[in-house]
Amino acid sequence: MERLKSYAFVLPILLLAAIGPSVFEMFGLVQISNFATMALAVLGLAFVWGFLGVLSLGHAAFFGLGAYAYAITVINLNESSFAVMAAIAVPALFSVVLGYFLFFGRVSDVYLGVITLCVTLVLYNFTSATADPSYHIGAAPLGGFNGITAVPQLNWPGDAEQFLEVETTFRICLIVLALVYAALVALRRSSVGRIMVAVRESELRSELLGYDVRLYKMLGFSVSAAVAGLAGALFTAVNGYVGPSAFDLNQASQFLLWVIAGGLGGLAGPVIASFVFQYVSTYLGTSGVNTDLVFGAIIMLFVLLKVRERVPALWGRVLQFRRPARRVQAFTPSARAVESGE
Repeated sequence: MERLKSYAFVLPILLLAAIGPSVFEMFGLVQISNFATMALAVLGLAFVWGFLGVLSLGHAAFFGLGAYAYAITVINLNESSFAVMAAIAVPALFSVVLGYFLFFGRVSDVYLGVITLCVTLVLYNFTSATADPSYHIGAAPLGGFNGITAVPQLNWPGDAEQFLEVETTFRICLIVLALVYAALVALRRSSVGRIMVAVRESELRSELLGYDVRLYKMLGFSVSAAVAGLAGALFTAVNGYVGPSAFDLNQASQFLLWVIAGGLGGLAGPVIASFVFQYVSTYLGTSGVNTDLVFGAIIMLFVLLKVRERVPALWGRVLQFRRPARRVQAFTPSARAVESGE
């Protein structure tokens, strides 16, 4: 029952995928598809930060790399299946190279966050400076601030001329979100996942037990990057566009906000928080309210409440997606045992 409870969050996602096209209009389907792709990116950060203790302030870098990899590949090959695989592989390989220098170089947590943030800023500035037509990869111009426009959407595998309808793309985004969530939960419950949690709790003790914490950190870091790259590919396929904004600080800060608000250490909470905050952001944007100011105040509130342990797992406890911690009772010998010398 506990194992089934861990996967219970998959059911409402699949239910939404089943009934969504008959409930929402075209604009609503596209909007929820975008929400699902961003929630998928948040899953990657929630996994590596909550289960492994690695805070990547530059998680947007992997999201943007996946988005650009999809756009460039699908324009050159005119086939979305290979483009999605490229969007997963490019951020994953980049994270392996970056993680080698970070983890095997014994970079501390604070400097790790700063370096990943700097990498994001470098990618943002590079893509912003590619407006000249000479900056292109094959038939795909990088476009500078204008980005890459008219990116082909998803097509049926093996049939490049048969593009998916909006309803099908909507279902695919939600089904992928559910499958990745279930895969990360399974990884968390496996022996590898338990070692990752042990590394988060104490790297020294994990090393004394014979585990190479650097390899487990690189593994979690790469899984997180691959998930973010997949999210970037789906986001680009839904919108038909990718630009330098995929790497900007606003994008990176939103991922952090949603994980903090949803509860560090869980997966369902950050996904729920991402949907809620994206809907609120869309609503406030149409009302003329400064969303950056509102969300800045919200993240400060959540950080302060987190420090005071007021909301250690807000959404997880409300919806009971996380198993409550067991109380460890101190061992007190009975009087009979004391008298008998047991």
